[in-house]
Amino acid sequence: MSTDLIMSNIKTNLPVAKPEYKQMLVNIQNKMPAVIRDTSNFHKSHSQFMQVTLDITAITPIRSIKHTLAEIDRTRSALQGAYISMRKKEVKLKKKEAQLVDCTAPLDRELLEIQILEINGHLETTQNAVNGALRKMNFLVNQHDQLLESIGRDEITEEDYEREESRYHIMTCMKQALSAARSHNGIIDEGNLIYLFDLGINAGQAQAEMFSYLNMENELLAENKAPSHEMTLKWLSACADKWADDPSNFAALRGFSTLDESSLTNKLLEEKKNV
Repeated sequence: MSTDLIMSNIKTNLPVAKPEYKQMLVNIQNKMPAVIRDTSNFHKSHSQFMQVTLDITAITPIRSIKHTLAEIDRTRSALQGAYISMRKKEVKLKKKEAQLVDCTAPLDRELLEIQILEINGHLETTQNAVNGALRKMNFLVNQHDQLLESIGRDEITEEDYEREESRYHIMTCMKQALSAARSHNGIIDEGNLIYLFDLGINAGQAQAEMFSYLNMENELLAENKAPSHEMTLKWLSACADKWADDPSNFAALRGFSTLDESSLTNKLLEEKKNV
């Protein structure tokens, strides 16, 4: 739908008004092409920066891939819905245009013209959303490839996902505990103490690790050195290494198994059986 057409309709149907309003309409009409051009850069919910820093916050690579794939799937589903919606509106538009050709009653023709204008507006809005979603999906597909490359893999399996879960939850728990401890004199908060218990990790041991890490940071600061985010990630990874077996051991004490290979869809397992 042409914005010029909308503006001309507004001007045509504008009742007698103060001159400044007509001047405003002229100004809007003259500058609208640039606004539309620049607006086309957006039409998506989040920036690429937000997608990989604030939306997909998983701290381990396979969990990051899982979240990225989930975002891709949601975007694909939205695109499918938008495509069906557009097709329906296009059919409605054709029907209205066909009715307009045969319509002779002036008021009926005017109403059909308004309905056609409305459908065209909906189509334009939907197309803008589709364009934004396509850019988002292309970005996420590229991120998926990049994540696989970063771990030296061509694909991941369900087994890979299940085996990484222990590291993911330990690192996520300690990440949250660290954030809480910074504002509580180094003490891990109750919510993450419960999280640690459910993972089968002794809270006293975790608290000792927390004090040790925070002391290391304070020593660096006392020497006018800046603790780095990479240092924090290495500490979280070391915690995951140290307690990697604790969740499975705790599950076993309760009668559970954290991995049942017979319940996986997994090419690697099938290949192992055939060897």
